[in-house]
Amino acid sequence: MIDIANGVREVIEYHLGAAKAGMTEDARLTDLGADSIDLYELVMSLEEKFNINIDDRDAQRLTTVGDTIEFIKSRLS
Repeated sequence: MIDIANGVREVIEYHLGAAKAGMTEDARLTDLGADSIDLYELVMSLEEKFNINIDDRDAQRLTTVGDTIEFIKSRLS
């Protein structure tokens, strides 16, 4: 099974250039350098990586690394 937390961090690292080591669960995506375009691309990559669909309402709730990990976990369980 894929390590969800690590997979989410890899996607964030790829899009934002943020070091995985500094990505605490409380880290806000905007504080890691994400703007609206980055967030859109991040959601698209998460959908592709985890083979899920993330609607706009859910995407707006993904504000921290931890929120994003928990959301993906909930969709895959």
